[in-house]
Amino acid sequence: MSVLDNFETWKGFLANRLDQAQQQGMDQQTISSIAAEVGDYLAQSVEAKTGEEAALKELWNAASEQEQQALANVMIKLVQNK
Repeated sequence: MSVLDNFETWKGFLANRLDQAQQQGMDQQTISSIAAEVGDYLAQSVEAKTGEEAALKELWNAASEQEQQALANVMIKLVQNK
């Protein structure tokens, strides 16, 4: 199973990468920028397999760059609050 096959697995993967970035001393702005880049990749390159993924992809594609950054920040908050 790929890390992208399951939303819960993806959130765990993102949380682990976020922890690693923070341990390496990356600031929140850098982490946020990386999260937005990942969002771009997912929206452009990964086929949505669930209704949730399809909704996120539609939101991402409809959003401006500033709104995409906000969505990336929300995903960071989501995995940090676990």
